[in-house]
Amino acid sequence: MATITTTALISGCHAFETACPAIGQVPGVAVTVAAGYSPDVKTLHLRACQDGRCQEGTLHLVPGSIAVDQGCADDSRPDGACSATAKPDGTLRGMLELDALGDSPIVVTARGSNTTGKPMPTRTLRFDPKASYPFGEQCGRFVSASVVLDAAGLRQDR
Repeated sequence: MATITTTALISGCHAFETACPAIGQVPGVAVTVAAGYSPDVKTLHLRACQDGRCQEGTLHLVPGSIAVDQGCADDSRPDGACSATAKPDGTLRGMLELDALGDSPIVVTARGSNTTGKPMPTRTLRFDPKASYPFGEQCGRFVSASVVLDAAGLRQDR
């Protein structure tokens, strides 16, 4: 009986660790070309500078989408199967991968050509990347930098 009581007391005092997802983050700057501007964009070249280091490249742009909830098979059951589908939203998305991304200010410059082959205006934005703990502080910090490009210029994606 003493062994059972001791075991219960010891396990009751044990600090159990929280499991963290085995997810890595690719450092980079994500770009969304707004739906109203995307039909005019043929190519997009990005340059990102942070802490004296710069990287640049021409982005591979892909059509953006949003998730559309299709509901659950049985709403009365908590373990019922649910589904969603992707619906094009008219945007274009791309990413410039970086060697590293910190939380210090970053300067992003976008230039490119429109669908007639003429140069688009060069746009520059200085901003602070966002740091967050999407899985809790015990699982580490994620730093992200994302911008939106439209006819008015570049702005940080909220």
